[in-house]
Amino acid sequence: MTRSRLLPFVRAALVAALIAASALVTVPIGPVPVTLQVLVIAVAVLVLSPAEAAAAVGLYLLIGAVGMPVFSGGGAGAGVLAGPTGGFLFGFFAGALAGAAIRRAIEATGGQRRGLLADIVALVVLVLVTYVAGLAQFAAVSGRSIADAFAVAVAPFVVIDLAKAAVAMLVARALRKAGLGDRVPPPA
Repeated sequence: MTRSRLLPFVRAALVAALIAASALVTVPIGPVPVTLQVLVIAVAVLVLSPAEAAAAVGLYLLIGAVGMPVFSGGGAGAGVLAGPTGGFLFGFFAGALAGAAIRRAIEATGGQRRGLLADIVALVVLVLVTYVAGLAQFAAVSGRSIADAFAVAVAPFVVIDLAKAAVAMLVARALRKAGLGDRVPPPA
C-alpha cells in the first residue's frame, strides 16, 4: 500500500487514540462528566475528511465496545454504549460525519473565503447532533423527562463546549498551516 493510500488510515487511528486519551481527562459534574473528547473530535471535524473523521470516531467506539477502557473515566464495554451517556458517544460519530461533510461541502463552494463559515457551521452541527443523540438516550435510559434531562445532561455543557469549539478552530488553523488538514476538492 502506498504512503498516500495509507495516510487516511493512519490519521484516523491517531485521532481515535487522541479521543481515547481525551476521555480519560474527566471532571465529574453530575451524571455526564466534562471531558476533552468534544475538543479532539471538533479538531477532527475541521481537519479530516468526512470518511476519516467517521473512521476515527467509529474505531474509538469499536475499541471501547469490545472492552478497552477508553470511554470517560476508563469505562469500557457495550454497557457504556447502552447506558445513559451512550447517546453522546453515538452522537460523536454522527456529528463528526455530518460536521466534516458539511464543512467540506461549504468549502468546496467557495474555497478559503468560506473557511470560517464552514468551520462554524461544522462545529454547530457536531455539537447539536451530539446533544440531540445524547439527550434522547439519557432521557430514555434514566427515565427523566426531556426537560429534566436537558437541564442535567446538556445545559451545563453549552458554554464549555463553545469554548472547546473556539480552541478547536485555533488548533485546526495551525494544523492546516502546517499542511495537515483535509484537502478540499476544487468546485466542479
